[in-house]
Amino acid sequence: MRFETLVDASETTAATRKRTEKIQVLAAVFRAVDANEAVVAVGFLRGRPRQGRIGTGWATLQAVDVDASSQPTLTLAEVDATLGSLAEMSGPGVESRRRDELGSLLARATEGEQRFLRRLLTGELRQGALEGIVADAVAKGAGVSQAAVRRAVMLTGDLGHTAQIALTQGEEGLMALSLELLRPLKPMLAASAETVEDAIDELGRAFVEWKLDGARIQVHRSGDDVRIYTRNLNDVTTRLPELVVAVSELQTDMVVLDGEAMAMGEGERPAPFQESISRFARDQRHARQMTAFYFDCLHLDGVDLIDEPFSLRRRALEGLVGDTVTPGRVIADPAEARAFLEEAIQAGHEGVMVKNLDAAYEAGRRGKAWRKVKPVVTVDLVVLAADWGHGRREGWLSNLHLGARNIDGTFVMVGKTFKGMTDELLGWQTTELLAREVERERVTVRVREELVVEIALDGIQRSTRYPGGVALRFARVKRYRPDKASGEATTIEELRALLRL
Repeated sequence: MRFETLVDASETTAATRKRTEKIQVLAAVFRAVDANEAVVAVGFLRGRPRQGRIGTGWATLQAVDVDASSQPTLTLAEVDATLGSLAEMSGPGVESRRRDELGSLLARATEGEQRFLRRLLTGELRQGALEGIVADAVAKGAGVSQAAVRRAVMLTGDLGHTAQIALTQGEEGLMALSLELLRPLKPMLAASAETVEDAIDELGRAFVEWKLDGARIQVHRSGDDVRIYTRNLNDVTTRLPELVVAVSELQTDMVVLDGEAMAMGEGERPAPFQESISRFARDQRHARQMTAFYFDCLHLDGVDLIDEPFSLRRRALEGLVGDTVTPGRVIADPAEARAFLEEAIQAGHEGVMVKNLDAAYEAGRRGKAWRKVKPVVTVDLVVLAADWGHGRREGWLSNLHLGARNIDGTFVMVGKTFKGMTDELLGWQTTELLAREVERERVTVRVREELVVEIALDGIQRSTRYPGGVALRFARVKRYRPDKASGEATTIEELRALLRL
């Protein structure tokens, strides 16, 4: 495929906010692309090359200034091959060689292609092509159902690979996929409910369980081989040896479990979330021991359970993991659900989950089958920029510019905050934000829109100051969420829904 075709589609997609139009444009790309290039096309359209970070960030690109080509000659395969070459470069003089290779690529690119490449390589490509939109475009382009594509993405954890199967094997190939042990699935997500009574009124008789304040994990065991993955499907097995031992002692040789890993404090109460998540960020030999609590079973003894009702999966879980099952019970009475929520809060946890007893496991979507209830209003926002502090905070990036997610994958600013930050957090935050810097203007450092921060607030108010029409009330940092991707951030529509609180 000509690289120009994909770039034109990207620009057209970015120019519209209508989901149906985005899907139509991107579907044309998948009808035209060679199946062997589907993985590349998916990566580029999502702003994530399959090579990942290749060492050519903002500073490197600033040093490469070449005239654009007047004629489009690049192919998708040529661009992908060059990115692969850049990613593999190492050793003495690597920066100079990268600049030369990058310069040769950009010299063959038209002005529009150059603009696309620069944004792609700095993580600044915002074309409104979230995974859900690209997945639906793959379905339309390949002539298969959206449900088949979504199920396949859940099982493979890879939209690019799914697109290749859809284009070569069609719906039959997609539906032939099954859960594969030691290959992580995308996790099922929950939508928010304002109160536990609302959730019970909506779902009726449901399963209510504690919402633990830990880090989401997915555990696979196949014989003596145990793997542990994060919610972003990263393998963290070597960092959690105590959990590997515990899973190895279960009375099964084949299992996939969904749960939370937590560091426990005194009196069997959870330790602060940052103590738990730190075990995933780096190896800490002297950190607290982790404990896993499980709330779902997706496979057991050679049988896939993802298409079975939650009630059946819960019974399988309880029969296997014993006292490491997340506390919960079937409840139909809203008053009983309220009491159970208070019990969870008293035990030091976030709130409760309310689950449809008949629901299958559907990954990657915040459907209504699972509802989360937290008494303190919190939202997950993306850091767009930060201002340098002054006084005691001089030398640290302090005041955060916060963005909510639009349906097209862009972010809209909804407020700022410098509250809730310890000195330790300020130091970490400054290092992480500077590593993502893309531009400076006076005291403000603009960054790649990828760090998710959980913000506690007293509510949402209408505002003419911000383009989203809403602003945060008394916002303060609760914690960063390195386990979440920016595509999982709270949407502007979800914020607007809080106006009535």
